[in-house]
Amino acid sequence: MTLKIAVIDDWQQVARDVVDWSPVQGIGEVTFVHDYPADTATLSQRLAGFEVICVMRERTRFDAALLRSLPRLKLLLTGGMRNAAIDLAAASSLGIQVCGTDSYKHAAPELTWALIMAHTRNLLAEATSLRNGGWQQGLGGDLHGKTLGILGLGSIGQRVAQFGQVFGMRVIAWSQNLTPERAAEVGVTLVSKQQLFEQADVLSVHLVLSERSRGLVDAQALGWMKPAALLVNTARGPIVDEAALIAALQQGRLGGAALDVFDPEPLPADHPLRHLPTVLATPHLGYVSRNNYRQFYGQMIEDLLAWHAGQALRPLN
Repeated sequence: MTLKIAVIDDWQQVARDVVDWSPVQGIGEVTFVHDYPADTATLSQRLAGFEVICVMRERTRFDAALLRSLPRLKLLLTGGMRNAAIDLAAASSLGIQVCGTDSYKHAAPELTWALIMAHTRNLLAEATSLRNGGWQQGLGGDLHGKTLGILGLGSIGQRVAQFGQVFGMRVIAWSQNLTPERAAEVGVTLVSKQQLFEQADVLSVHLVLSERSRGLVDAQALGWMKPAALLVNTARGPIVDEAALIAALQQGRLGGAALDVFDPEPLPADHPLRHLPTVLATPHLGYVSRNNYRQFYGQMIEDLLAWHAGQALRPLN
């Protein structure tokens, strides 16, 4: 039987060319689906004919209702080894195998630092002014000698901390499970949660979204921050209390925010975070790099071939 394989969530329409899909030709036919309906009924109709679906991170929600409406679906492949948009328990009960991929570990830290540097030196306004015929508009900020706070010192947080050290910043960190020994291994000082927010000139969020981390950056935590501090979030939108952040920015109680993640996504066109002058916002680009996409789609192909041969490679359920 020739498998029918769908590649969805390809917002930039690059999946066809970023990797070589020819290894799949012997077992199935790949269709690149470039429509993105939000409702379950339309998704069910559009995806009903496929046994295999490749998804990009959490762009489409595969809840129990959608999974039940796809009786031919046998394999769901996702970029990354976590996907909160897939109901893994429902997939298992329906006999649907879910497999993931590794990630290119440098993409998110590099994007984090692009945001920190661009916001600190006011690069967007300066570049826009230059393009429109203007010249210097103001004074940029500085990083050397300042304090970088890392909320979540995992693999990404550690790389962000290392960049901060190269810039001559003092680096502090906190998370629920972080120990002084683990922090010291990467030259970082463990502090309390309140001290992290009070001392940081730049505070960067690098936690996994969970019930414990949801809303962790709340009004109280934002109130602890310096009036000129910068909050950076390239992790997940719901970790930050969005209403509290908007209020702090509108009232001038926070120097600014550099954000790559939101709740919901895509961000609505009339959302305040699109228009606040102290916000630098990007459309969830942390994982959207050439090397990361090559790894995601390349390993989806590996997962598919292994599954077809009777082996679950990088299973999530």
